[in-house]
Amino acid sequence: MLYKLFYADGSASMGIQVLLEEIGVPYDLVQSTIDMNEPRPPEQLAINPNGWIPVLIGDVAIYEAAAITIYLCDQYPSADLAPRPAQMTRGLFLQTLVYFSSSVQNAFQLNYYPDRFTETSDGYSGAMQRGIRRLRETWQVIDTQIGANQWVLGDKFSAVDIYLFMLTTWLKDPRGHPSVQEFPSVARIAEKVLLRPATQKVYGEALQIN
Repeated sequence: MLYKLFYADGSASMGIQVLLEEIGVPYDLVQSTIDMNEPRPPEQLAINPNGWIPVLIGDVAIYEAAAITIYLCDQYPSADLAPRPAQMTRGLFLQTLVYFSSSVQNAFQLNYYPDRFTETSDGYSGAMQRGIRRLRETWQVIDTQIGANQWVLGDKFSAVDIYLFMLTTWLKDPRGHPSVQEFPSVARIAEKVLLRPATQKVYGEALQIN
């Protein structure tokens, strides 16, 4: 199977690309954008009319990073990047991915895209500041959840660790975001994911954890 991944630098599609590299399946990248004022490929919009990425096309066409993550892990169980449905940690796997996508990413959206949350520009500053506070709250939840675990789900590396790493790359000091170092368990795992060959291939050796 040759996958097609609609992609833009700095987006959640980079996490999906790392996952594809870890699984070891072939894929082509289709350049897209995260700038809502720029045109998107028509094929991407036909699948996700919201205009967002990632979008993955293979046996099926699917969007939303967490959904793509679950789909790929279930399609390639031999890659051992997710607990099987009958395993005890399956619930934690699903819970964490959904929390990442619905809570942590929502906090980033508040800060990066305040126009999605308020009708007028007068509300932008308040939304952006709430996003920063929410980032600190949501990352603390994840840091506490990890505790002394070697990886997010316990003692085994999984796709959740890739997703965590991808989200940490969005933390930007110039925007007033908390540093990942405020969350030592998160930082510890992100630093290990950064060293993996698949991550290095996608993100490049110059990327460091802030």
